Amino acid sequence: MDVSEAKALTNRIYTRLNARRPDVEKLEGYYGGNQPLTFATEEWKTANAARYSGFSDNWCGTIVNAEAERLKPTGITGIAKRGASMLWDQLQMNEFDAQFSQGAVTALTATRAFVIVWADGKDDSLVTFEHPSNVEIEYDWENPRLRKAALKTWVDESTEYATLYTPDQLFKWKRDRSSEPNERDSQAQQGRTDVATDGGWEARFADDSEWIIDNPLGVVPVVEISNRPTLKGDPISEIRGVVPMQDAINLLWAYLFLAADYASMDARVMLGTSPPMIPVLDKDGKVVGERPVDMKDLREKRLIFASGDNARIDSWEAAKLDIFTDTIEVAVGHIAAQTRTPPHYLVSNKGLSNLSGDALVAAEIGLVQKAGEFVTFTDPQLREVARLVALVKGDEKLAQQTRLAQISWKDLEKRSESQLADALLKKSQMGYPFEYLLEEAGKSPSEVRRIMKMRKAEMDEALAAGVQEAVQGAMTDVDSELDGVGAPAAA
Repeated sequence: MDVSEAKALTNRIYTRLNARRPDVEKLEGYYGGNQPLTFATEEWKTANAARYSGFSDNWCGTIVNAEAERLKPTGITGIAKRGASMLWDQLQMNEFDAQFSQGAVTALTATRAFVIVWADGKDDSLVTFEHPSNVEIEYDWENPRLRKAALKTWVDESTEYATLYTPDQLFKWKRDRSSEPNERDSQAQQGRTDVATDGGWEARFADDSEWIIDNPLGVVPVVEISNRPTLKGDPISEIRGVVPMQDAINLLWAYLFLAADYASMDARVMLGTSPPMIPVLDKDGKVVGERPVDMKDLREKRLIFASGDNARIDSWEAAKLDIFTDTIEVAVGHIAAQTRTPPHYLVSNKGLSNLSGDALVAAEIGLVQKAGEFVTFTDPQLREVARLVALVKGDEKLAQQTRLAQISWKDLEKRSESQLADALLKKSQMGYPFEYLLEEAGKSPSEVRRIMKMRKAEMDEALAAGVQEAVQGAMTDVDSELDGVGAPAAA
């Protein structure tokens, strides 16, 4: 691929990446509780929106976290132990557990995350999870499972950088940053790229041998982790359908607060008198006229003075606010049903206090199945990550084996220690190998190796102790027999 073709491909991929950024920013904002007040009338917003703009009753974060906390790969199986152990150790050296947790939250929220595998310059692999605002993949139009190219971008305080990955080469670009960062923001916030202009890329280094380099892996080393991908469609965010209901809930809370502010106390009305007036004084304090009381003052200050022979005061009771909370509870119930999130995750066990433990477990089936779907789509992607790690290590045979490897996951169901131990004991009685049971218990490969080594040491000690005891017993018997040789027979 020549430079002009690489630049055209870079611009095409960047255009898609650039167009995706506002949607990603919005979804991540809702996950973090940054939710603008929506659906209110213009009149209401003019009078009250500023007061409640910082408030959100954030259910989006709960929806994502409920699933993400169940997703944890624990190892690689189905291939030679030595190879599986090496691959897992390489991943762990890159803080894989922490990175995967971040990537899962991002994929569930913003539909996708990415993983890049490269060499660290010290004969080990460099594995990084990447944000969907920074990375995009170009797939084959005929077979969308094939990666043709990928683009990674990032910014510092003054410059935007890009690296184009192809199966044969890497092209490194740079250009001036489109917008100036706010130096008061955190470095992570300054590193977020807003919608930028297209084009303007130039070589990152003056020498072609430095900015165009060969790709020794022979494949695009970027893998997409997507949430619920569809045929001929994009992945789906877990909270995209929650956003409108979340907006409605926030507005109802704002209405409730406003109603509580104005109508939670008894209200009074004046009958049989003219509208109250305020005297107008001159500079000497003499009354020179009068003016009506400002209606805004009446509403906000709740102070009034009335006079007249027929004037009287009447009142009505404080407004009932449970109509708002009841509606909010229904809305939260809709969110639970639509997202397959257990109801007791979203409400304070209202109506669930008398349910048995089995009933609560049954209520989590939908969430377990949803997490299982994520595992189904993520398994082949993690196998591809492992294959890239093997290629970085120069082991072609292991790279081929990983295509049929198995990814072990932490149990998606929430079970107590006693329940898990009981299940493992029954499987052991059925003949399951001890090492397999350790994997079922969610132990990582390093933990499995450690436990198996300790178990072998214990068994060796027990065997040695048993042999010693048997030898000592035999020697005692021999001594007894020898003691009896030559002794006079009993009369």
